[in-house]
Amino acid sequence: MTLPTTMNAFVLHHHGGMEAIRFHTNWPMPEMGANDVLIRVGACGLNNTDVNTRSGWYSKAVTDATTGDGYDTVDTEDPSWGGAPITFPRIQGADAVGEVVATGANADASLIGRRVMLDCWQRDWSDPDNREGTCYFGSEREGGFAQYTTADRRNVAPVRSDLTDAELATFSCSYTTAEGMLNRAEVGADDVVLVTGASGGVGSALIQLAKRRGATVVGLASEAKHAQMATLGADALLPRAPEHLGKALKAAIGRDTVTVVADIVGGPAFGTVIDVLARGGRYTCSGAIAGPVVALDLRTFYLRDLTFTGSTVVPPHVFHDLVRYIEAGEIRPLLAATYPLSQLKDAQQAFIDKAHVGNIAVLP
Repeated sequence: MTLPTTMNAFVLHHHGGMEAIRFHTNWPMPEMGANDVLIRVGACGLNNTDVNTRSGWYSKAVTDATTGDGYDTVDTEDPSWGGAPITFPRIQGADAVGEVVATGANADASLIGRRVMLDCWQRDWSDPDNREGTCYFGSEREGGFAQYTTADRRNVAPVRSDLTDAELATFSCSYTTAEGMLNRAEVGADDVVLVTGASGGVGSALIQLAKRRGATVVGLASEAKHAQMATLGADALLPRAPEHLGKALKAAIGRDTVTVVADIVGGPAFGTVIDVLARGGRYTCSGAIAGPVVALDLRTFYLRDLTFTGSTVVPPHVFHDLVRYIEAGEIRPLLAATYPLSQLKDAQQAFIDKAHVGNIAVLP
């Protein structure tokens, strides 16, 4: 096929508010390396990394909750997920799904014409398990908020599914994040898992993936969203901040403690969720949208024999496990809305406002 020389793309030009991203109709097509495939993007999901990197929230100079606005003070040395600067201009968007239209010299030409999902984590393929050698699609490498993108041939997987591109674009970041958290906490069928922020992309993924493991799952979310969340399979749904969490758990599931807290919220409620962990319980975290700086009573931590794990970079097999779950129909997408790529700012504002359940995708 004859490929264009330019494309539509939404480009991040600096850290800041919405003014930092701009829509271009004549952005240069991406260059393809020998190990790359060129993908015509069908849809790209939104996630918190897009917002946090744009605003510079990852910088330790910022202690506020995620708002999507720019910050007066951002340390230029650590404004991205990896604690290092990124290069501008940058096309963001981690959750790309699309059709392979060309391949590099070392890539399998039989991928041309196949629909693929992208693993957000770009590996050093000479040492793929080395977390220090990873980078992120849409951060250190150009992402999917464009008509075309490239990816290493080892970071894509054909997917056989009746789901739409937009539905598939809700999975990669949120569900690999959730599966990574559950792996780090070693969640199994005997566990009772408390999920904070349960109506969002990662939260709704945590519910489904923990239930897939046979665990008992309790989600915390705004009561206005409970009806939409009913199909996710949680054993109980509680308000986002119950007046007395232990009593609410007792009424809902017959016990006032849980064995695992899967937290993506942090902020002022941190101490409350830690207090309902049973002795020997595990806390796993991959987000802090309500605030990154929390108070911890170390007596609770050590007297109850708790284990804390952070989770960001996942092993390579997690993405391929996810594709297998999708193809087997073991998990389902929760697509809240779609927007044209040209309306990315509106889509991102809706994502930030969090009135939705699940995830949002843009369509190039």
